[in-house]
Amino acid sequence: MTAKTESLSREKARSANKKSGGYLFRSGVKRWTISIVRGLLIFGLCFMIIQPMLTRFGSSLMEERDLYDATIVLLPRNVTLDNYRIVFDLTTFPRSMINTAWTSLIVSVLQVIACTLVGYGFARYEFPLKRFWFACVVLMIIIPPQTIATPLYMNFRYFDIAGIIKTFRGEPLNLLSNITPYMLMSATCMGLKDGLYIYMLRQYFKGIPKSLEEAAYVDGCSTLRTFTTIMLPDALPTVLSCFLFSFVWQWTDLFYTRNFLKSMPIYSTELSSILTRMGRYFSADAEKAVIIPPARQQQLVSIGVLICCIPLIILYIFTQRTFVESIAMSGSKE
Repeated sequence: MTAKTESLSREKARSANKKSGGYLFRSGVKRWTISIVRGLLIFGLCFMIIQPMLTRFGSSLMEERDLYDATIVLLPRNVTLDNYRIVFDLTTFPRSMINTAWTSLIVSVLQVIACTLVGYGFARYEFPLKRFWFACVVLMIIIPPQTIATPLYMNFRYFDIAGIIKTFRGEPLNLLSNITPYMLMSATCMGLKDGLYIYMLRQYFKGIPKSLEEAAYVDGCSTLRTFTTIMLPDALPTVLSCFLFSFVWQWTDLFYTRNFLKSMPIYSTELSSILTRMGRYFSADAEKAVIIPPARQQQLVSIGVLICCIPLIILYIFTQRTFVESIAMSGSKE
């Protein structure tokens, strides 16, 4: 009965295609061709992204002799986990990873809170020199932080507020080598990429109809309550996207960590200087360094990069739905 039904369906399809002059067949071929090409492009892009991670993971399980075997490409012949132990010793893992995690979390939360308030202010309120201050926000995106490295260092090395601290203590405060400079810069929207977060949030709040706020004001809501109960929940996907950007950039940051957190073991800074510690680590004499073969150096560095990426990959796996939703909503706002 099923075969007979399928036969009748095919006959109807042929008849309909014949009546349309072959249009249905051509449109079907076109649709299938587009689907195949789209699938191949997506597969190629995914492979380009995943292939370096697979290569690093494969090499991380190889013994050193496998690195010089031309017949081994991806899968190791001699599997070992000793390479991970070496990288852990070179980067003081897990202490450096824990320090990186809580530092990134604190800085990201402060950045999101401050930038959300500032972005909402730019979108909804009029104040003197508004365009000038927003131009300064755009400059924060364009100008790299390295251009103000010396002023930043001097400001936090001799930190003072209008001479008040020096009056009571006799000398300015030295805020270097702790997280205080990070927190002050993040809370005042001067942290890493804060200009971009302000711009994103401002654009989102500008797309929300003002009638929502006006209705809340008519119902007796204050400005703060309107923001926290109406505007902020609607902007949660965009806020979360800014938090993800902030966390990821802070996780791999070298500029601010090298300037302000020299005494604290941070994974990114230790990973950047892992090559300088390899020679002494593998040397029998602590005072002398040995020369490490380039292939072995690259293997250990790749393991360190892989370990650095794993927490970020896990974070995006659990937050990708909200992240994609924020992009879709920002594109649909008018």
